[in-house]
Amino acid sequence: MKQPTQSINPQDAEAWEEALKGVKKLPETEEKPEAPLIIGEIRQTIDYRNVYRGNKLTPLKAGDVDNIDRRTADKFIRGEFKIERRLDLHGQTEKTAFDLVESFVKKSYLEGCRCVLIITGKGTRKENDDWFDVRGVLKDRVPQWLNTPELRPLILSFCHARPSDGGDGALYVLLRRKH
Repeated sequence: MKQPTQSINPQDAEAWEEALKGVKKLPETEEKPEAPLIIGEIRQTIDYRNVYRGNKLTPLKAGDVDNIDRRTADKFIRGEFKIERRLDLHGQTEKTAFDLVESFVKKSYLEGCRCVLIITGKGTRKENDDWFDVRGVLKDRVPQWLNTPELRPLILSFCHARPSDGGDGALYVLLRRKH
């Protein structure tokens, strides 16, 4: 045992020696590192204050283009915007479809997309129903979802697609430009 450079009270030294009796140094084992720490992908989030700073947003209906300049509105309604992303909801439950629509619109906005297509389908018809009585849950719900507080600030307009893109069973969605 190495002696300290300062003088120690003999009683303290005896007490220390007594306390150390029976103490053995543990063997040093090299600890192997566990699996490397993997940090998941860092995702951008949306600060809604930076997206829209105007007056309270009014709910949109399919084809509303009041808040867009005439030239852009005409081009949008005619389906002349390039569709940058597509989401097909065929076969999805209402809950799953909501989650898909929400994440799709947010991700498209964050990636700087301008026009996206959401395919809802036209709905189904039961055998005994009138031919024109079509039930389309997602067709009715998606426009409601696009007006939720989380999505509405990101959207300038939406309208039904051209027949070649799905007609009444699909919606063009015009997103705000990302700042």
